[in-house]
Amino acid sequence: MTNTLIRLILSAIAVLICAYILPGAHVDGFWTALVVAGVLAVVNILFKPILVILTIPVTIVTLGLFLLVINTLMIMLVSALVPGFMVDGFWWSFLFSLILSLINSLLGGLNNNE
Repeated sequence: MTNTLIRLILSAIAVLICAYILPGAHVDGFWTALVVAGVLAVVNILFKPILVILTIPVTIVTLGLFLLVINTLMIMLVSALVPGFMVDGFWWSFLFSLILSLINSLLGGLNNNE
């Protein structure tokens, strides 16, 4: 339970960092970032596996790069669902998902080392 809470807080921090770095992403504050992290986790649990299965042929043809598009769509969906969080378009969502994945990997590595 505490590990999940720590991951959620680290993900919220990653969302804030992404919003700070990218001019096309806007987050109202830490609580909004925490909601974004939670909703993104739920969306990734519920919808991402279905999309991955449905797009297996495209993913194979693109050598897995289509998974980046799926991550982008997940960010756009969360942007539509959470008030106070806005990403200005597809390409900003694409960059947001790349940077968020990188920061979450770095922060997750810090969390695992402790």
